[in-house]
Amino acid sequence: MEFIVIIPARFASERLPGKPLREIAGKPMIQHVYERARVSGAAGVVVATDDKRIEKAVKAFGGDVCMTASTHRSGSERLAEVVTLRRYPDERIIVNLQGDEPLMPPQLIRQVARDLHTNREADLATLCFRIRSAAELFDPHAVKVVLDAAGYALYFSRAPIPWDRDAFATTTEQLPVKSEHYRHVGLYAYRAGYLNHYTTLPSSPLERLESLEQLRVLWHGGRIHVAEAECSPGHGVDTRADLEKAAKLLEETDFS
Repeated sequence: MEFIVIIPARFASERLPGKPLREIAGKPMIQHVYERARVSGAAGVVVATDDKRIEKAVKAFGGDVCMTASTHRSGSERLAEVVTLRRYPDERIIVNLQGDEPLMPPQLIRQVARDLHTNREADLATLCFRIRSAAELFDPHAVKVVLDAAGYALYFSRAPIPWDRDAFATTTEQLPVKSEHYRHVGLYAYRAGYLNHYTTLPSSPLERLESLEQLRVLWHGGRIHVAEAECSPGHGVDTRADLEKAAKLLEETDFS
């Protein structure tokens, strides 16, 4: 199985401007993300950006960077341009690793690529992990996913799904004993041909309501296979506090 990791990276960020270039443990964050991808077993790793500052930083540490248009509305669209520019064959597996995930375990990057390779009927593959607290379940920033018997996504939502009618009629302060709830991990694998197809699909009402790009796939009849993550997905970076936490965790984590 051969796969390529593409890391979409934008300079603009409402909560943390210049996020990819923010320093963590002596390196720009984008370098940490790149290094996680390099040890995942990927055949290639590419940073996709429209910003010359990010391009310069990636080249400075010897990384592969592809300049893309500034008009893209999503990371998936940016990846699709790289697929076209690099002329990847339709069956090549492409992993979308977000540029603000310096602690993403390489094991999970391999897992999501392998899951798409194994599930030939899937258009996309992604991961989830079990929710352990009521606070997380009811947090709208934590995206939840509900699966069918074969492990394909039925729906993604910021709402607490599935809704345990009887248990939550009594309390929402703790998780029901018998219910299973899963949080989505924003790591995706696509085949290059499907990425090109995805960019032709119009956005959907559900996607706009929830602000979740993956709902476009389900709305148009696509299939997303979701495997439970083999290990903790790490800690993404959205704020200055996240930067400090990531720096501490990087000191304690061995990604070899």
